[in-house]
Amino acid sequence: MVNVMVMMFPSFQDHQQKSKYLVIINHGFWFDQILIVFVIVLSSLWTCRVAAAAENRDTLKVGYTLISSSSSALVSASGKFTLLFLRNDSSSNYSYLYIRRNISGASKAWVANRDTPVLYPFGVLTLDTNNTLKIITTSGAGGDPPIVLGSAPKSSNTVVATLLDSGNFILQELNSDGSTKQVWWQSFDYPTDTFLPGMKLGVNHISGHIWSLTSWTSVYYPPPGTFILDWDPNFRQLEIRKQGVVYWRSGNFSATSNRFEFILPNSQVSFKFSIVSNEREDYLTYTSEDDSAYVLPEWSLNFDGRLYNFYGLGVDIARADLCGGYSTDGSGCQTKERPPNCTAELSNQFEHKKGYFKSSTSSYTSRCPYSLNFVSNGSYSGAGIDCNTTCLQDCDCLGFDFDNETGCRFWSVDCEFVEDLTQTGNASSLVLTKLMPTTKSPPPRKNGATHKWIWIGVAVCAALVVMAFSILCYLRGRRRRRKSKLPGEDEIDQNELLSFMNSNRPIDLNILQNDGKMGHDLSVFSYASVMAATSNFAEENKLGEGGFGPVYKGKLAMGREVAVKRLAKCSGQGTTCQIKVWTTFYLIQSEAFA
Repeated sequence: MVNVMVMMFPSFQDHQQKSKYLVIINHGFWFDQILIVFVIVLSSLWTCRVAAAAENRDTLKVGYTLISSSSSALVSASGKFTLLFLRNDSSSNYSYLYIRRNISGASKAWVANRDTPVLYPFGVLTLDTNNTLKIITTSGAGGDPPIVLGSAPKSSNTVVATLLDSGNFILQELNSDGSTKQVWWQSFDYPTDTFLPGMKLGVNHISGHIWSLTSWTSVYYPPPGTFILDWDPNFRQLEIRKQGVVYWRSGNFSATSNRFEFILPNSQVSFKFSIVSNEREDYLTYTSEDDSAYVLPEWSLNFDGRLYNFYGLGVDIARADLCGGYSTDGSGCQTKERPPNCTAELSNQFEHKKGYFKSSTSSYTSRCPYSLNFVSNGSYSGAGIDCNTTCLQDCDCLGFDFDNETGCRFWSVDCEFVEDLTQTGNASSLVLTKLMPTTKSPPPRKNGATHKWIWIGVAVCAALVVMAFSILCYLRGRRRRRKSKLPGEDEIDQNELLSFMNSNRPIDLNILQNDGKMGHDLSVFSYASVMAATSNFAEENKLGEGGFGPVYKGKLAMGREVAVKRLAKCSGQGTTCQIKVWTTFYLIQSEAFA
């Protein structure tokens, strides 16, 4: 009798993961003995393979693979994080390579292939013999091009990919003692929507690489969404942007309190921030106050712009989803203005109201027609914030409502909102409308405004006439005073001058007593000597001209250089005034040389 035995065992080629069948036909006793030995050897080899894999469950070596069709995964040394392929739901035909915390309800901290999901169950993570870490597909159709995550030089020895307890997945080269020699690639340099302790937000000035978070498109769809969290090195603030527009800023950072201005204090208590700024890079990073805690902080940027910390059971860090064009005190929201040509009767703010829109031109309470619009390129990924922004930038938009099924419904300024508090609280009746501005004071009467401007004009004209008349009178009086010298006035001037010349003041340069002080006295010269000294007031000796006449350079017969001021006839400066000037010079000179 011939016995037939069929054995099934898994393949050693993990990336194929197909069951192999061995058909053995029993022909006798000796064959049974050989079969027993074969099974023992085969079992030993498989046990060693499994034991080796279990021993290094956080590391992927060259030639090893991680398969989406099995439960194979990398788990960090302390069991905090897991790297594995997952489908977002059981009916999906595609899978993503995720890093997630080993906690119930935890979000996916990192997605390796968020732009290019792989066909399920053919996705494979492998570290090939060229030291390239990549995701490939093994479908019968030949598969898609490989997704290269990182690589090390071919000349590098002992290259492995390791999942760390920080959640960082690194491609590293090891020393002979197992320590890290060089990190060639790391997932922390390519964050998705989650900011873990040790990650960076900022820019590398050398390579131009930017570290930032980008939200998912929706709750279950990992491709990049519309919101970005990054670090602004100029303002030194965190900011959340949507399609290039800043919706929220963290405010200034205080190194003393280790706090940001517009992040709530109770959501910052477990963080230690660090800001680095130099020629190579500008970035923000943080660590946990308690690094020994099993559950570490985890900032997640939601698809609608909400930034929250998973560690704090969903504690909000920033609510950019509420920053749809208006600013809330202390929130960090950035105000966006309506276009300048819009009507001034509508403000930039919205408020929730229950009710409906009716036609403002009809006496009936018929509902006003609305326009339906799918925002965000047809996919409703930003909740009411996209409707908000669209309405704010449309001068004809009065208000809107929204739900996740139909998108935005907009009403124009031809409509009128009727508040109805009896409506049930569903998405279609919870309407956001424009707030009317505060009550303005009534404008002044037209006649009063006209009279006001008339009186202002009359007052200005009268003031100009008075000023002109005063200037004219002053000029005429000055001219009369110059021309109306009394008879004998010249003789008086001459007498004053002779009296000054014949006074007790000496006319030489000797040092004499003067009020108890020593000083150089004045000297008096004849007109002829002055004419000779200045060469008859030659033009080439003229030094300049002041308000009362020109000044000439001269040289006396004794060789001394002097400056001679020739009083102009039209200067208006009389003999008495001129004598006072000379006297003042005399006194000053006497004091200076005392």
